[in-house]
Amino acid sequence: MTLTMGMITIDCADPTRLASFWTRALGTEIDQDYGFFLTLKPPAQGGLVLGFQQVPEPRKGKNRVHIDFGASDRKEEIARLVALGAAEHDTHEVPGLTWTVLTDPEGNEFCVSSGSHG
Repeated sequence: MTLTMGMITIDCADPTRLASFWTRALGTEIDQDYGFFLTLKPPAQGGLVLGFQQVPEPRKGKNRVHIDFGASDRKEEIARLVALGAAEHDTHEVPGLTWTVLTDPEGNEFCVSSGSHG
């Protein structure tokens, strides 16, 4: 048996609103919309499908799983994401890698790094 990754699902209060942010952030569009659950088409540059699932309770504490993105110009990409509705938090550095923690409009954390790995 071989296990393959197919989708990352994000719990949220308003799947349509959150999908609006992520479609603009990733340059993709909604693929399937069931109201309480929807998925995006995979981005043209590659990656997994993102799903958004409505849940009744708000997020509490730090995400246990988050998505890491890489960008050739990290600072420019962060500015673009903030203009779309993300919030910038901390920036971290280790030898050879710099990354910034952001949150989407519902407070879900994700990172943007200075390269292809987060």
